[in-house]
Amino acid sequence: MSNAPAAKASNYKSAIQPTRAENFPEWYQAVVKEADLAESSAVRGCYVIKPYGYGMWENIQRELDARIKECDVQNAYFPLLIPVEYLSKEAEHVDGFAKECAVVTHHRLEKGPDGKLIPASPLEHPYVIRPTSETIIGETIKNWIQSYRDLPCKLNQWCNVMRWEMRPRVFLRTAEFLWQEGHNCLETADGSREDALLMLSVYKDLMENCLALPVMEGEKTADERFPGAIATYTLELMMQDGKALQGCTSHDLGQTFSKSCDIKFQGRDGKEQHAWTTSWGLTTRTIGAILMAHGDDDGAIMPPVVATYQVAIIPFLKDDAGKDALLGYCNKVKTALKAKGIRVSLDASDVRASNKTWDAIKKGIPLRVEIGEKEMAEGNVTHIRRDLGKDSKQTVSVDEFVNNAERLLQDIHKSMFEKAKAFRDSHIFDVKTVDEVRDFFKADKAGFVRADVSILEDKALEAVRKEFAITPRCIPFSDSGKKVLLGKSY
Repeated sequence: MSNAPAAKASNYKSAIQPTRAENFPEWYQAVVKEADLAESSAVRGCYVIKPYGYGMWENIQRELDARIKECDVQNAYFPLLIPVEYLSKEAEHVDGFAKECAVVTHHRLEKGPDGKLIPASPLEHPYVIRPTSETIIGETIKNWIQSYRDLPCKLNQWCNVMRWEMRPRVFLRTAEFLWQEGHNCLETADGSREDALLMLSVYKDLMENCLALPVMEGEKTADERFPGAIATYTLELMMQDGKALQGCTSHDLGQTFSKSCDIKFQGRDGKEQHAWTTSWGLTTRTIGAILMAHGDDDGAIMPPVVATYQVAIIPFLKDDAGKDALLGYCNKVKTALKAKGIRVSLDASDVRASNKTWDAIKKGIPLRVEIGEKEMAEGNVTHIRRDLGKDSKQTVSVDEFVNNAERLLQDIHKSMFEKAKAFRDSHIFDVKTVDEVRDFFKADKAGFVRADVSILEDKALEAVRKEFAITPRCIPFSDSGKKVLLGKSY
């Protein structure tokens, strides 16, 4: 893609082909493959998340779960199957998801005339495989809440959902994906708005301080809101090709779902009223965001806080004679790092060291440690930062490296965040008219345009949006509701 980051010098052979500049979407797919993160499955639109990729999700989950619990939210689990009639109670909600729903209509299999298995018994009441859980959670917790004393009721579940995606792309848009979905019940309208914004701030903390992703906080426009919400708040991310990726959303649902599910409570004045609710979620899409925001033409670059491994130790063996001694030395370095709480991979496989090095590079492991006989003899290690490459190569004593490893990882995070933020800020362009919006995207420029929010009322904008497949990303909080960001998105 012409607006993707420039490749290195023409005589440099990158590990990933094509490069970002040549074809950004295919580069992304190649990074997923070469980093051994995920692969296609036998089920259309669904992917196998491999151990290295799932390790990242576990770390993201751990960091976010701790932050969610600090907001007095408790984890629970609700059924995968949702009665169709539950969704039918909230017309706008079901309209928003109807085309994406997978429906279970039969139970039991039996052999047909040709010997193949076929569905046997139709269900009296069909079920939808959850696309989201507002309705089934609402129908459940209405029995838990009778009085204002039962509020707030704050719940979260880690689970999978299914939305029948027509154009799947690994991590970004898949028929089945992993996420957390929070569902809170509050006593007042102010309470639900404050809660939705609080959870958005939790996501912002995760994005910036764990994923090294700078965010644009804002509110979705009316036509981009979650079905049934009275306000949807979002964190918008910019990828290296200038496209937007919605990092997460937090919805103020008002009384929409409490009325459809009949969630009532006796208020402080003794009168019965409907609760105010919020919902909020973050998915495995964040892994795709990390790859596209930070990766280079040699592969992934993983943020240290959530990287599956923070340090890769690679032994450089000349022959089998010194193998045991060198591996013993490497294991001592690994043990010392693990004692500091650092996640370490020691590649002791019978593979050439150069191949191990490229494997660590493509996987984006933040710090690479190379140890040969010379380092062992001198009590040293040689380390290289993945974000800076060979220019950061240093040989230091084991003690110095172990004692400074945590600081090095923090420096890597800071450098990654600042680089991504500088890229984003330099690719937001101010425009005043619809014609300027058209000219920007007609020129195939990378990035967002920022315009006065009143441009959304200009009827000419709709034709431009359709022509270039652009959408309003958000109305940024930083502009006090006076501006809107427009851009192409994943």
